Amino acid sequence: MSVYIIAQLKFTRRELYDRYQSRFMDVFKKFKGKLLVADAHPVVLEGEWPRDKVVIMEFPDEAAAQEFQTSPEYQEISVDRKAGADGIVLTVRGLR
Repeated sequence: MSVYIIAQLKFTRRELYDRYQSRFMDVFKKFKGKLLVADAHPVVLEGEWPRDKVVIMEFPDEAAAQEFQTSPEYQEISVDRKAGADGIVLTVRGLR
């Protein structure tokens, strides 16, 4: 069953987030994921959304998502993401 990582980000130090983003694809491509969405201008249809960006990644299963998230390579660059943006990050399971 597919698993998705969804990140909702509010930039706090854009230069640090930009450094993370410049290194992201080199790390991400080593894993079994697919980047589906990286939108810095989503349209809010209902409610309040005090964020700047949405990122959605798809993985074939929970183990693959966990492998990416906990990898030393991702942990190294994620320091800049955490310093450069306030994030809500979720893992959700797809429908069978």
